[in-house]
Amino acid sequence: MRTLITGGCGFIGSNTAARFAQSGHEVTLLDNQSRVGAGLNLAWLRGQGSFELIRADVRDFNAVLGTIQKGRFDVIVHLAGQVAVTTSINDPLHDFDVNARGTLNVLEAVRRCSPATIVLNASTNKVYGQLGSLAPVARETRYELPALPRGVSETQPLDFHSPYGCSKGAADQYVTDYARVFGVRTVNLRQSCIYGYRQFGMEDQGWVAWFLIAHSLGRPVTIYGDGRQVRDILFIDDLVDCYLAAIRDIDAVRGLSLNIGGGPRNALSLLELLAIIRDLSGRAVVHHFAEWRAGDQAVYVSDITRAETLLKWTPAIGFSAGVRRLYDWINRNPGLFEEAMLVFSRAQPSSPMLQPSPESPS
Repeated sequence: MRTLITGGCGFIGSNTAARFAQSGHEVTLLDNQSRVGAGLNLAWLRGQGSFELIRADVRDFNAVLGTIQKGRFDVIVHLAGQVAVTTSINDPLHDFDVNARGTLNVLEAVRRCSPATIVLNASTNKVYGQLGSLAPVARETRYELPALPRGVSETQPLDFHSPYGCSKGAADQYVTDYARVFGVRTVNLRQSCIYGYRQFGMEDQGWVAWFLIAHSLGRPVTIYGDGRQVRDILFIDDLVDCYLAAIRDIDAVRGLSLNIGGGPRNALSLLELLAIIRDLSGRAVVHHFAEWRAGDQAVYVSDITRAETLLKWTPAIGFSAGVRRLYDWINRNPGLFEEAMLVFSRAQPSSPMLQPSPESPS
């Protein structure tokens, strides 16, 4: 396949690019190199296969159009985006331009010059909002939603909350409508918490990785809220398997939205992750508590029945094995994270990344 990966130097993008290239596909990366760790991921990718890098921004329609027109790609995996709720609150215009306008640029370029291209869109569980109509029940170490034992399904009404939810929700709906109105072969993958190798988690996004990184570097972490917030987590290898399944079975999922996460079997609270890290490392994670963050869901777990049924896909790596793999990788590569923090400190001297705290789940 000729594949374009927007945001191809990010955490998910670099893992996807490596797998696709190793499988013999031609891979082009479109990335503006603004994300912390993007340069490190690009350097790593150079040793994983042959890639073409186009340094461009999805907000630039002419750059996107020219890239797609020239490439005539079989598949576009659209991962470029602004990824943090907190950043969206600080700068809603930037958040909208990247997530909503950037996605629309990709869709319109495909419609104009490459209508047969498959478009996988990385959407988010945030399109469902805070699930305010569902009362979470507080247990000792976690919140639960007794009304949804299998998790939140795609029939749950959309309820965008926070500028991030609005921008990603708008993009999500454009992806659906371009399939319905223009016949573009799109699918929304509403991803829950993805974690794994090459994830430079930080204050605002990537909580599983950030907890592990901070602990490895001897930094305390801040728990926003009471720590019983729950998310279903999905290891990166399982996500890439899902992408390949969606491409293979695009006729079965064309125009649909699918919840993609670890599901109820891989639901984990912040407090429970701290306990796992303590058991892995033999020492407690130093942490303190702060106020809840705007837009944070007390509990979100994906009902992945639709994806399992239509794609014959299910997560293969449970959270215990996945967290262990990421823990081991971080501890084999401590210099990567020290370098990433230096890069971040030069680019964002006032950022909370430099403070001893992690972030709310995303």
